[in-house]
Amino acid sequence: MNLRPRRVEDPEINLVSLIDIVLMMVVFFMMTSSLTQEGRIHIRLPQASSVPTGRPKLEPLTLTVTEQGSYLVNGRELINASPETLRTALLRAAGSSRNQPVTIRADAHSTHQSVVTAMDVLGRLGFVEITIATVQSEPASKP
Repeated sequence: MNLRPRRVEDPEINLVSLIDIVLMMVVFFMMTSSLTQEGRIHIRLPQASSVPTGRPKLEPLTLTVTEQGSYLVNGRELINASPETLRTALLRAAGSSRNQPVTIRADAHSTHQSVVTAMDVLGRLGFVEITIATVQSEPASKP
C-alpha cells in the first residue's frame, strides 16, 4: 500500500491561444470598419408628383461650362476662366438674390475641375438651389 500522498498537479489554462484569437478579432474589426465619413455632400433627390408644377417665381440662372473650361453666364462668355471673374459675373447676374435657382450645363468633355470650381464659387456665394443639367441619351438603334 502506498501511503505517500500523490502529487496533484494544478490545472493550467493556457491563455496564449485565447489572446491570439482576441487580438486577431480586434485587428479584423479595425480593418473592416470605416472610422471617417467619406461623403460630405448632402444630396436631396427630387420627388415626382402627378400634379404639374407651376412656373418658378425666379428665372433660373444658367452657368455653362465649355469643353475648353471657359464659362458662360446666361449665355454671355466671360473674358477668362478664373474663379474671381466667375464670381463677379454671378454677382452681377444674380444681384442680391441667393434663392435664385442655378443650372449648371457642362460639356461632356469639359474637365471635372472646371465644374467643381463653378460649384465651389456658387457655394461660397450662398446659392442653395443648384441643378446640373443632363441630356437624355438616345435609345440604341436595332441593327
